[in-house]
Amino acid sequence: MGKETKVVLILYLANGYATELTFLQQNMKGFYESLDGRISALENLKEVQAPLVEATEEEEGSSERPAIFVQAAFMALFARKMEKFASGKGRVNGWWNYDYESFVDVSKRVMQGRSRRQQQEVVREVLMSMLPPGAPAQFRKLFPPTKWAAEFNAALTVPFFHWLVGPSEVIEVEINGEKQRSGVHIKKCRYLENSGCVGMCMNMCKIPTQDFFTNEFGLPLTMIPNFEDMSCEMVYGQVPPLFEEDPVSKQPCYTDLCSIANPSSSVCPKLQAPYVLQVSDGCSVF
Repeated sequence: MGKETKVVLILYLANGYATELTFLQQNMKGFYESLDGRISALENLKEVQAPLVEATEEEEGSSERPAIFVQAAFMALFARKMEKFASGKGRVNGWWNYDYESFVDVSKRVMQGRSRRQQQEVVREVLMSMLPPGAPAQFRKLFPPTKWAAEFNAALTVPFFHWLVGPSEVIEVEINGEKQRSGVHIKKCRYLENSGCVGMCMNMCKIPTQDFFTNEFGLPLTMIPNFEDMSCEMVYGQVPPLFEEDPVSKQPCYTDLCSIANPSSSVCPKLQAPYVLQVSDGCSVF
């Protein structure tokens, strides 16, 4: 990467997150004024810090993780934006009271009352709301669909997605007969493990993330979850298959893990287009 390109990239990223950082700073005032708020935040940060410490011990030579505080801030920001679309009342009050369990709870409440496509559209809207105006167009200019762009984004994914999916590493993949280091192997997806929900993995993560990078950013991305060991591969530069042609679109529920599973169905109902998750008196209706 040339010096000029690095400068442009740094300026773009700095400008891109300026709005969100300003918003965070405004919400930090009350946090620092309240002793109770500080104690609560520290307790929640422990839950974010624990997997990071374990990952660091397990992965010698792994890239340095972003600061714990920054990761907690991103979790809170993402959860707060999703909360606007969630049904019912959440268990969290205040910016700094989100832990990973409450983040997953928000995702579950977003699914309620929405079809598969509607759930995916919510994630797209949330992702777009976290970007400055014109960001997709700028991304397309900085990262045209080349081998370098695919490898660069794979390298960025490891540290910046750690809070969401857990430990991961860049791997070599083959795209159109050419080998390149644009793959990311997620050892055991934290989101899937905590939710235990096939539909949440597909509708709230895999499909909307693929669509966002491929159609909004112009950089193809295919995500390949392994529902046996809960690992996943992200392959930048590879065009994702149509949903109907994707083998995981026929995946059954985790009947022993998912609280809203339908054991009688051979395919997870939340992967079927007409399906809408409803909640009545706290019980799931299929």
